[in-house]
Amino acid sequence: MGKLISRCNLCAFLFLCAIIALFSKNSSATDSIKAGEFINASTQILVSAKQKFVLGMFNPKDSKFHYLGIWYNNIPQTIVWVANRDKPLVNSSAGLTFNGGNLILQSERDEILWSTTSSEPAENQIAQLQDNGNLVIRSWSENYVWQSFDYPTDTLLPGMKLGWDSKTGLNRTLKSWRNQNDPSSGEFSFGIQLDGLPQLVLHKGQVIKYRTGPWFNGRFSGSDPLGDTAVYSTKFAYSAGEVAYSYEAISSLDIIFQLNSTGILLILHWDDGKKYWHLKYTLANDPCDQYGLCGNFGYCDSLTVNCNCLDGFQPKSRDDWEKFRWSDWCVRKDNRTCKNGERFKRISNVKLPDSSGYLVNVTTSIDDCETVCLNNCSCLAYGTMELSTGGYGCVTWFQKLIDITTVPAWNGQNLYLRVAADSVDSWKLIVGVTVSVASLIGFLVIVIGEGGFGPVYKVFFPTISLLLTNNNNKCYTLQGKLSNGKKIAVKKLAEDDKKRSLLKWKKRLDIIIGIARGLLYLHRDSRLVIIHRDLKVSNILLDNKMNPKISDFGMARMFAEDQTITKTKRVVGT
Repeated sequence: MGKLISRCNLCAFLFLCAIIALFSKNSSATDSIKAGEFINASTQILVSAKQKFVLGMFNPKDSKFHYLGIWYNNIPQTIVWVANRDKPLVNSSAGLTFNGGNLILQSERDEILWSTTSSEPAENQIAQLQDNGNLVIRSWSENYVWQSFDYPTDTLLPGMKLGWDSKTGLNRTLKSWRNQNDPSSGEFSFGIQLDGLPQLVLHKGQVIKYRTGPWFNGRFSGSDPLGDTAVYSTKFAYSAGEVAYSYEAISSLDIIFQLNSTGILLILHWDDGKKYWHLKYTLANDPCDQYGLCGNFGYCDSLTVNCNCLDGFQPKSRDDWEKFRWSDWCVRKDNRTCKNGERFKRISNVKLPDSSGYLVNVTTSIDDCETVCLNNCSCLAYGTMELSTGGYGCVTWFQKLIDITTVPAWNGQNLYLRVAADSVDSWKLIVGVTVSVASLIGFLVIVIGEGGFGPVYKVFFPTISLLLTNNNNKCYTLQGKLSNGKKIAVKKLAEDDKKRSLLKWKKRLDIIIGIARGLLYLHRDSRLVIIHRDLKVSNILLDNKMNPKISDFGMARMFAEDQTITKTKRVVGT
């Protein structure tokens, strides 16, 4: 009996020691360092006030080096910032001091591995890790004299900015890790291009690998994930004092933008239920994202991943193009000189060409832009840009038109290409369905007409709804409306619609790939997740360039963004 009591006392003592050790560890963790203080970076850490982020030393897998970094506290180690990424510590012994208004990381041999660069007076300052992951040096008046957000590594957190700030003179960019276990500076960088139209550019060394289009209507054209979404909102500052991009998470979601070691931008959000980082979007991962893939005067169809020449141009080597070697680019069909009768053809839903060899006129409206371009024989095309002062200006291109990509309608812009008058396509519009629109108890009722089975409206209502919201260039869209007080659903058909010819096997493959990519878009990338449910040969139409278009969404079903399965009592499909 005495032995049992002794064992119980021993267990109670050990439990009490564990509790004391736990509370001692938590109580020793602080979120700040005061002037003159020292912490052993190898054994001590800073923890933000709400326990969200940690600053401390970490050792990557399969690496002998140690780094001072910031990571999430309650998420499996996700490093979001590294101080001494290019000057690692061979062993874990290091000290972090706050002297002279600067944080200094030193090895046990007093070698300075990293330090901040504040030149402000050091009176009444502290270094603090905040709950947004920002390590700051601030005065008691809350003014920041230095912050880690100005020196990003490979991760953009909510509230961080990419771009240039006139106050600091810094141009903040993301820089990839060398590999997944080596945080030293890698080959890839991602930031705002300052010497042209404001756009985000991915470099591998000094070579451009990918770019967004310019900022337009709340997003970078041609780069949908970098605009507002259901889980984060974005902001772009474009003024004389700042050119910067940032985002904020909606609700309490943990979201990061991360440039990985292979040059792909990942947009991730933490799934707290399943305990993993969910891949929301990727950037610079699509074949058409490759910078200049189709060369000068060519464009990439993002659904078929094929290169095509702009109107008035043809492949320099057709044999190479048919073998998918597009590097020879496109050349003019004739030696054009400045002559009467030239016009501009609108190319809709594209990422505008790169801004080399361009001219911006902030005083010229888009209505006058055509005249300005037409009067200059060197002008190849024109478009619209969003001005930092508000409103829109005219941008014209001269030397070349490179890196053009077709994109969904809400994410693209119009490019007006200079062509001979006889090169402008004449599109035909045919009326598909005529409907009346009435309002009944807050719902739209579309009446086609009376027949033996009564008014028919169920079939056409989802068709009209989907055609209005889906703007993919592999799906037909509503082209006209409001004729004599009625709405009309129309489709555009190419000229010479009676022309028939045998299709080459390459073209047949292109059509199949186009259909598949159209379905992929509807299922995964569309703002509305759409299941067609009636895909058949008669619902695949071809335009005059033999590009496939998915048509007839009368039986389509819409899913929520996070929905993967649903039940229905209606038997549909073929």
